[in-house]
Amino acid sequence: MSMAVIGMVAGMALGFAGYFGGFGAFLLVAALGAVGFVAGRFLEGDLEPGDFFRGRGDRRR
Repeated sequence: MSMAVIGMVAGMALGFAGYFGGFGAFLLVAALGAVGFVAGRFLEGDLEPGDFFRGRGDRRR
């Protein structure tokens, strides 16, 4: 599935949540989507837990 299709589905989910559930539901869906995105990146191996705790000057890339 392409990134454009994934973005479209995420946008539609946020739109439905905002329309039917209000702004609170919109924020909840957006926050859970962000958590799911980060968890997916961890599972794919693109992120490591230390990436969030390292300082800016201590980049190992």
